[in-house]
Amino acid sequence: MVYFHGMKIGINASFIRKSSTGIGQVTVNFLQELFKQKSKHTFILYLEEDLPSDFKLPENFEKRVFLPFWRRDDLVRKIWWERYLLPKKVLADNCDVFFSLYQSATILPKSVQHIMLVHDIIPNVFPEYLNNSRKKLYWELIEQAMIEADKIIANSVRTEKDLIYKLKIEPKKIHVEYLDVDEIYKKEISIQKEGAVLAKYNLSPGYIYNGGGLELRKNTEDVIRAYNFLLEKNRRDHTLPNFPKLVISGKLMPGNSLAFDAEELIKELNLTPEVRLLGFVPQDDLPSLYKNASMFVFPSHYEGFGLPILEAMNQGTPVVTAKKSSLPEVGGDSVLYCDPYNFRDTAMAMKNILTNNELREALKRRGQERAKKFSWEKFTLSFLNIIE
Repeated sequence: MVYFHGMKIGINASFIRKSSTGIGQVTVNFLQELFKQKSKHTFILYLEEDLPSDFKLPENFEKRVFLPFWRRDDLVRKIWWERYLLPKKVLADNCDVFFSLYQSATILPKSVQHIMLVHDIIPNVFPEYLNNSRKKLYWELIEQAMIEADKIIANSVRTEKDLIYKLKIEPKKIHVEYLDVDEIYKKEISIQKEGAVLAKYNLSPGYIYNGGGLELRKNTEDVIRAYNFLLEKNRRDHTLPNFPKLVISGKLMPGNSLAFDAEELIKELNLTPEVRLLGFVPQDDLPSLYKNASMFVFPSHYEGFGLPILEAMNQGTPVVTAKKSSLPEVGGDSVLYCDPYNFRDTAMAMKNILTNNELREALKRRGQERAKKFSWEKFTLSFLNIIE
């Protein structure tokens, strides 16, 4: 299909209403970079809720805000919006290209070139996520839509391989393009801001930090067990006179069978005085939490990309992470790796950072340098090249 100047490009930007999520951050940062490109094309944003008041659209951007009469924010509405209402709007607007900013259930006729950004295929790797009939139906629709899409942008080589081997998608239609973090993690933090955040959570610098969610696959259990192992060893050996606290952020949603109950394990191991559970932390506070940590520990079993370790690297925080899935693509040689199925291995990596100042400084420097390789400009220009 050959295009000339002035295409009409539709974008599913619905996650802008959930800007604190990973896909929400991708949506916001991609659009803000796209605004800067002064493109010759016309862009139409398809939304479930109106844009925030401070989100100003350039002249070549339009928006469509619509919902079915079923207004409850659940899978019924999601399927209805993505699978039925959205394609009708895209066709009515005569879009040449449509970009889904996440793996969705949308299928379009071949008159519209459909490009889909796929972040991960977690339900294929962990079937336990499909624990009811609605989730199973929705994922079946997403799989069908990924197979039907004209082109796929995978956010890592790991995701690309999963698409090829688990869904049998043709390699020639997949493009790997790395994401970046939200701009908030790249900005200098004032001493006043850092102090206010530490005071808010009653923290002193130098703690060990774990964040990114309390889903079982995120493996916070490994972090707690590794910390307990190190703490007990330090009580015997007295290697570190002021052993750091462990700080964990993330909210445990009631009734979620796929979430890890960190508080229960902390009580079981008698770690309550040593471990701080912060619950949900707003994004505005996260850069300061990363920056004041002695390290960020993230031994996740599976990530489509791994935004949390890139957030930490931007702040110069040494990282311990799993040598699995996409995480080595992000961390490269600027982080320490551990076996996420062996908490003693995680503990040894943590101990190396705690006891070796030179290593800690090297990881800080290498992490910040590597973080510069990722940019929203690269991602956005790659998208524009793919459609042209």
